[in-house]
Amino acid sequence: MSSMSLADYKRLYAKPRSKPKRRVSVKKERVVSEGEATLVQHLKTHKISFEQEYKFHPTRKWRADFLITGTKILIEVEGGVWSGGRHTRGKGYIGDMEKYNSASMMGFTVLRFCTEQVMSGIAIQQIEILMKGK
Repeated sequence: MSSMSLADYKRLYAKPRSKPKRRVSVKKERVVSEGEATLVQHLKTHKISFEQEYKFHPTRKWRADFLITGTKILIEVEGGVWSGGRHTRGKGYIGDMEKYNSASMMGFTVLRFCTEQVMSGIAIQQIEILMKGK
């Protein structure tokens, strides 16, 4: 039995390296999260009219997940709370603060919920309470 060097093995059996593929932008089609889909059902069940992906700022591309129709209530379902995703890292967190502060300065009330709050029914309860007061 003969041995083979690593260089010989790579020359004979290794696949040639190709250039890494460029990442394709994932922003082309928005995927609705489980929390957003559940909140849609809760709002419909409680007969609360809403608009999804509401562009609330005249010059920025900011959108809120939901606008309760006929009010100035914006609702955000925050994803990736525990994943270390965009909303919980420095730059994304600061960007979210800028967006929510701007919405507040424009007269909107911003409610923020995580997926767990939507799934448990806390979100729809708080939305109804706020709407009764408006």
